[in-house]
Amino acid sequence: MTGSRLLSPRWLATGGATVLAAVLGVTLVLQNSGSACAAPPSTTAKKGKATYFFMEGTLGNCSFPSPPADDLYVALGQSNEYAKGAACGTYIDVTGPKGKTRVKVIDSCPECPAGHLDLSLTAFKKIGVQSAGIIPITYKAVPGAAVPGPVSVRVKEGSSQYWLSVLIDNHANRLASVQIAGQGGGFRKATHEVFNYWTVPGGAGSGPYKIKITDVYGNSATLTGIKLAVGKTQKSGVRLVKRPPSAVKKPKPAAPKPAAVSKSAPKPPAATSAAALPLVESTTVAQTPLTAEAPLVAEAPLTADLAAGTPDRCS
Repeated sequence: MTGSRLLSPRWLATGGATVLAAVLGVTLVLQNSGSACAAPPSTTAKKGKATYFFMEGTLGNCSFPSPPADDLYVALGQSNEYAKGAACGTYIDVTGPKGKTRVKVIDSCPECPAGHLDLSLTAFKKIGVQSAGIIPITYKAVPGAAVPGPVSVRVKEGSSQYWLSVLIDNHANRLASVQIAGQGGGFRKATHEVFNYWTVPGGAGSGPYKIKITDVYGNSATLTGIKLAVGKTQKSGVRLVKRPPSAVKKPKPAAPKPAAVSKSAPKPPAATSAAALPLVESTTVAQTPLTAEAPLVAEAPLTADLAAGTPDRCS
């Protein structure tokens, strides 16, 4: 029994015209990827371009049973940023000519090179004008993004006590591993498919199951009481990420307290022109009284010297 699925048709709109995203009549079978990418994605902002597409009632290749409730989603390049399904369920901030929006990865785009994001129409219109068709963007991954609910599990059709495949959602970050244990048994490592299900080929019994998930940042959670309920989404009540990695800030060192000033200390004389700087001890100066006709330091050379030694903050 295999868990592979066919690439769903997608409609891609470019330059105001609508074209068929996948050539009709050609079947692309997605092969098993072996495992999810175990490295965190780069959070550095990148430049690229965006188009938009319509789901047309089909599922994206991440296999989520429905698009996000806010209709903000994206398809990433099949051979690059989709990362063999590892990007599924993660979030990306996209900024365009009109503003910024956050989208969930739910699909792959066979014809998109790296840097080409195919957005839902709702997301596209938030950051650009629909009639433009293609717009320049900057985008970056969002570690620990807020999710609409606790982690959920969906058992794939065809699963049994001898073959088990599950879909994990609301995990926010890329998952590094999924392990499943049946009643009274030990954990078995599941294999990640390019269509985003996690499969234990030999099964894990008839359930209920414990499912341990770990993301690429080391966050881990164990879901319990998961039933062999084929085709149904089960909410766990557990959240994998309590707060994003970027929210954990190092404590700032306490600012030194200013030295106490004695109330009895005499106030310094008001500074005027060149005499504002403290005098350097000198036996010559001490022996020669200061007069208005013979100033100690000339004003112009001092100002020039300070300017020459000051770094230019505007460069």
